[in-house]
This record gives sequence, structure tokens and C-alpha cells, in this order.
Amino acid sequence: MKLSLRRSLRVPIQAEVINPTILAGKNLSEVCKVQVWEGNALTTLEDLFKIDGELAKDPKEQAVIVEGDLSKARRIGARMSAGKIVVLGSAGLLLGEEMTGGSIVVEGAAGSWVGAKLKGGSIEVKGDAGDFVGAPARGSTKGMEAGEVIIHGNAGAQLGCFMLNGLIRVKGKVGAFAGVHMQGGEIVIEGDSAGRLGAQMVGGRIVLLGRTPSVLPSFVIQEVRPSTRVGKDKLEGPFYYLEGDVAEDSWKGRLFISAAKNPHLKFLEEHV
Repeated sequence: MKLSLRRSLRVPIQAEVINPTILAGKNLSEVCKVQVWEGNALTTLEDLFKIDGELAKDPKEQAVIVEGDLSKARRIGARMSAGKIVVLGSAGLLLGEEMTGGSIVVEGAAGSWVGAKLKGGSIEVKGDAGDFVGAPARGSTKGMEAGEVIIHGNAGAQLGCFMLNGLIRVKGKVGAFAGVHMQGGEIVIEGDSAGRLGAQMVGGRIVLLGRTPSVLPSFVIQEVRPSTRVGKDKLEGPFYYLEGDVAEDSWKGRLFISAAKNPHLKFLEEHV
């Protein structure tokens, strides 16, 4: 089915109902009447979107295509367990929050907290993403648990904060503190980092193919490795391989930093 935005959104909408898990099994008339918060007022999907197409009985077979600028639409696909969402535009905060299965593809940009506390499935953003990709809401210490997030553009600060498992891959650059408090999983950054990689991490792995201004002094160089693997992909180095954050009581975090893109870190080789 397809939802085409009828008008520009002036205030945020709570869009967790844009979700195959919720919409599958309904008829078109029922979908039109589904309620949505627009700011502090209740409205319906039909008021916001032109709705076309057929609905599946099984969420696994349900695809939802959303067209328009949804940058003010929050929580698209939140807690979805199956099916597919395609956003032909941009998406707002908390895209795929606590999602357990299925897939979301955004052709434009996405706001902060993409894949917040993700538990399964995949999210792909063709443009940029905001801060806190895969991270939990403030006050929680349990981030992304499983699944995969791919950002084709740039991402903001604290990517993978409190990450437990899964994979985050960013093809552009990232803000400061990527992997902060990271406990498990993998982060691959193809562009540059603003720095503070892996601060307070106790597990997991970060691979940086671009440049970082410095490495935290609480990471210890182990060796220079010619290559590393992420899944089935072999990434050619050489890489500076460091472990930390030794400022934490239990530290098993691993950093792989491109030696070629970071000649200012050559002094690390003296400590191998």
C-alpha cells in the first residue's frame, strides 16, 4: 500500500502506526480511520495521507510506501516485527525504534535516534542521519541489541552509544564519541571521525577507514594489522589495532584505525 502526504507537516506527528505489524490484516476503510497525534491534537491517517493499494493479511507480506517530506514524522516503524517500509523522502526522530524484524529504507535523510534500541531487522538511510544512531533514550544503558543499520551519508554524535550487538555502517563521516559506552557489536566508519572514538567502551569493535584527529590515551596499541574482516567483507589496511578503554574496570573494546589515512598517528608504532 502507499501513503502519499496530502500537506506539509507544520508540527510533529507520532507515526508509529506507519508499520506493517499494525496495518496488516486491516481493510482500507479501517486504515483510513487509524488515529495519529499531530502535535497535541488527534487526527487520522486519511486526513494526513492519500491512501492507495491493497493490504496483506500477514505482516511479513506487507509493504508500506510513504511519499513526502516526513522529517516531522516521529517513530515510523517503531516496534515493527516484519514487512517493509520505504520512505520516498526524509524521516524524523526515532525511525525504527525497538524494531525486531523487517526492513526500513529511507531515500532521504533521517533524524536522530535511528534504530534506537534496535532488536532486529535492518534500516537503510540513503542520506544523512542525526545523532545517537542505535542509541537508547536518555537514562537507559541498553542500546542496539541486534540487526543492521546502514547510513549512506554522514551521521552525528554518539553513534552506537551503549551498543550491545549488531552492525552499524556509515559510508560518510561521523560526529564525536562514536561507540561511547559500547559493550558489543561492530561499527564501521568509512569516512572521517570527529574524534573520541570508543570513549568508555568495554566491548565491541570499531573500524575506521577515514581520519580521526587523535586517539584517546586510554587505548593501548597492540599491533599493526594488514587487514580485518567485517562479516564476509575483507577490509584492506594496514590498521592500527588498539584495545581499551582501560579507564573502565572491564575493558575489551577494540579499535581498528586506518594507518594510511592517519599518518599523524605513526608514533603509535613505537609502542608496539
